[in-house]
Amino acid sequence: MAALGDGDLEALEGLYDRYSTLVFSVSLRVLHDTQLAEDVVQEVVLRLWRQPSSYDPTRGRFISWLMSVTRNRSLDELRRVTRRLRSEDLEEEPGRELPAPEGVDDPQAGLLLAERRAAVRAAMTRLPPAQRRVIELAYFGGLTQVEIAQATGDPLGTVKTRVRLGMQKLRESLEEFINEDGAVDDGGGIWT
Repeated sequence: MAALGDGDLEALEGLYDRYSTLVFSVSLRVLHDTQLAEDVVQEVVLRLWRQPSSYDPTRGRFISWLMSVTRNRSLDELRRVTRRLRSEDLEEEPGRELPAPEGVDDPQAGLLLAERRAAVRAAMTRLPPAQRRVIELAYFGGLTQVEIAQATGDPLGTVKTRVRLGMQKLRESLEEFINEDGAVDDGGGIWT
């Protein structure tokens, strides 16, 4: 670190060679995303280069300080991504419109369909973000629960629970549209 403070590029290369794998693995455990973890490695190394004096050897070992910097930077990145996902959830995506069923020339049927679609959209906005996201990935994205677990980095059991709870809440919110047989008529077909 003293050589790094003097601008020694070989010292930075040595630190990178020695600690980059450890920094990557710690950030990957927090982020569950390879690309984001690689970005954190680069940011931590850049911080070492730009601010070598931020490490104070009187306050502890270098490795402890480096892991603390890595964890904090990873958590900052996780918060940033979570905020972005939340803001995207609040925006209505026009591409998610359901196609009109073929052969619906009846204005009354079209009105009923529009009403039911609006009710489903409103019910979706009332779901907790995590439940809404897995349901969107499953029903609008066409992903399986295993694929959702891989995409989100959540355990499969957590994904299954979120889908089940989200569907229960949707069923309660859409109770007026539920038939006697327990299915929801969306005007263009039945889904359970």
